[in-house]
Amino acid sequence: MFQGTGSDVGKSLIVAGLARALANRGLRVRPFKPQNMSNNAAVTADGGEIGRAQALQARAARTPTNVHMNPVLLKPQSEVGAQVVVEGRVHATAKAAAYQHMKPDLARFVLDSYARLRSDADIVLVEGAGSASEVNLRANDIANMGFARAADVPVVLIGDIDRGGVIASLVGTKTVIDAGDAAQIRGFLVNKFRGDPMLFADGMATIARATGWEPLGLVPFFPDARLLPAEDALALDGARVTKPNARIKIAVPILPHVANFDDLDPLDAEPTVDLVRVRPGNALPGDADLVILLGAKATIADLAVLQQAGFHVDIGAHVRRGGSVLGLCGGYQMLGRTVRDPHGVEGPAAAADGLGLLDVETILTADKRLEPVRGTTSDGIPFSGYEMHMGLTEGPDRARPFARLSNGSSEGAVSADGRVSGTYIHGLFADDRQRTAWLQRFGVGQTAIAYDALVDETLDRLAKHLAAHIDLDRLLSLSR
Repeated sequence: MFQGTGSDVGKSLIVAGLARALANRGLRVRPFKPQNMSNNAAVTADGGEIGRAQALQARAARTPTNVHMNPVLLKPQSEVGAQVVVEGRVHATAKAAAYQHMKPDLARFVLDSYARLRSDADIVLVEGAGSASEVNLRANDIANMGFARAADVPVVLIGDIDRGGVIASLVGTKTVIDAGDAAQIRGFLVNKFRGDPMLFADGMATIARATGWEPLGLVPFFPDARLLPAEDALALDGARVTKPNARIKIAVPILPHVANFDDLDPLDAEPTVDLVRVRPGNALPGDADLVILLGAKATIADLAVLQQAGFHVDIGAHVRRGGSVLGLCGGYQMLGRTVRDPHGVEGPAAAADGLGLLDVETILTADKRLEPVRGTTSDGIPFSGYEMHMGLTEGPDRARPFARLSNGSSEGAVSADGRVSGTYIHGLFADDRQRTAWLQRFGVGQTAIAYDALVDETLDRLAKHLAAHIDLDRLLSLSR
């Protein structure tokens, strides 16, 4: 099990890289995260949903996804706290304090899922959540040491040197956690190192002396991590990569409950695309060719933020200048005339006026649609993707559907002038055919990348990178 001294220390990436490295050795590898908190989710092969990181790790391990890889997924919402997804299906909604009381019951699902994976694998790579030193949450824990102790899984603790204070964070973890938990930790990794590794040799030795844990590797920073789908919304605030050959500008408002933001990753990987993420307090760039409204775990709450930030004014001006808008899932709902939540799916029953750029209305429903989909968009271009949403959207603009699914049904809506589109389909831009069509629409031409191949090539490079700096044989000898 790989736990961290904090969030965003690289746990997900290290598990993905090790999954590919060990799979390349011929081992049957399965990724597992007992409890995850993320609004970036993936539809599994068995019809549920798990965190996006576990889907990437399964891909790295060359194994199909299933709901047992992430048995408890928390999806933050406004007002009601978080939606609790258990073994791929919505189980409940709960605020933080109430969720703590649910954990003992959820532990049996976690241990059952782990046992299922373990019975079908040579090795299970387990990812912890947040920080191992959150002793205030230790009671009934199912995400970190509580799981490790219950399942008797040896732990490797990861620290992030790039953020500073890595010696204190690793040694401090040993200081604050229970002695029995500390004994479960067999070694440590220091991640995201830059510079001459000899300069930190004394640092590794200092940590080992103070903790009694074995140093298992000093891992240099891996810059190509940006090419892999990210799970944590912290990635949205990363520095923009300079693209001297960019020819199209895409602006994306980033709202508090943004979901499935990995829809942007294939566009971000294109050298001709300047993808500008804009937080409230800033204006959308006036020279954008396309504005994308992403999915949201709390559509009405994020719609209010969008309007308070003045983004609706920027988007209206963008459309009047002849610009295009694409709404994905919750973004599609926001583009309509109204969004109604009569059953309190997102909190207290409510209704809100949308942007009115599509003549449709949405009613939020408790039933969630989770399904891989295929078909063609209105321009005749094939696609494959998935749906993951709650809500029914209807209205006159549905007579001009965004797409036709393989089962013959229509999907989404397009405005009369063709400049505003809305769809519930995620993963569109990961399909090279669709991405090329969108680029050509703005005069850019053929895509410069094959996205699926790019992800796999990056995973292979990551596996080699980790194998060069972590003793894989020693890791295997520590496993049970």
